[in-house]
Amino acid sequence: MPPAFIFTILLALVFDFLNAVHGSSNIVATMISSRAFRPWTALWITAVAEFIGPFLFGVAVARTIGSEIVQTNVITLPMLLAGLIGTIVWSLLTWFLGIPSSPSHALVGGLIGTALIAVGPASLHINGVLKAVTALFVAPLIGFGIGFVLTRLVYFLAAGASPRVNEFFKRGQFATAVALAISHGANDAQKAMGVIVLALVIGGFLPGFNMPFWVTFISAAGMALGTLLAGWRLIRTVGGKFYKIRPIHSFSAQLTSTLVLLGSSLVGWPVSATQVISSAIIGVGSSERFGKVRWSVAGEILITWILTIPASALLSAGIYWLITNIQI
Repeated sequence: MPPAFIFTILLALVFDFLNAVHGSSNIVATMISSRAFRPWTALWITAVAEFIGPFLFGVAVARTIGSEIVQTNVITLPMLLAGLIGTIVWSLLTWFLGIPSSPSHALVGGLIGTALIAVGPASLHINGVLKAVTALFVAPLIGFGIGFVLTRLVYFLAAGASPRVNEFFKRGQFATAVALAISHGANDAQKAMGVIVLALVIGGFLPGFNMPFWVTFISAAGMALGTLLAGWRLIRTVGGKFYKIRPIHSFSAQLTSTLVLLGSSLVGWPVSATQVISSAIIGVGSSERFGKVRWSVAGEILITWILTIPASALLSAGIYWLITNIQI
């Protein structure tokens, strides 16, 4: 395999790693903030579950990323490289600033940006683009709604219970956190898997969209490693800045996020775990009272979400121009 393709696969794994850092830090944030688990225990539980997830729920999301956004007969290796580099630059910037941005948004924006500057609108699968963008924006609304309703239901069922019910919500987080991490790994690792398979198709190493076992394995490993080195700035943002998270909040937010992420993986929606989990946390807090949530923090994150696709598209387009026009 030529060095350029190996470099592309390595960049896809860097994206995979950063995706895990952004997403898994959201998972462990509620576990840690509610004092259900010690930080390293939470990270190890999540890392193992993240590794398992990509092997369990098919490749619908990978297929969306790898074949349904940009037409595979027009995309080139420089286009794919530029899209990945733009995605990684944006993810590193938001990681450094402690902003729970979405690498999934950034990847979609990066692929669209390079395709538009290199070939033009005809290079895009409009239905696939609409599917990806709709999923990225609708999933958080679903997460908010389910979090709101589910928490009201939990409070109704727990009405009249003694304070010892908090112990149930603490211990119950082992199941909900593992389920959430598995569903996160299943959805987010598939994005790197889709990019790697796309590179292999471009290079003629695969005749079509087929998922080799080694691609799944290295993508799952990248998710697990990113989880163990999760961004503590992001954990602080999600775990404490919205409101003071108690065990019931963490339990409800994890269960809500699991339902949304798992459903998205099965239908091929490349959603943002960062968005879904943050929205679920806001929905859970709002179910008690809207004034409980620090809406200024939610607003800052919302602005970042809105900016991510156009920002990563512009970054990737600029990087593609540099790759193709500057001779070193």
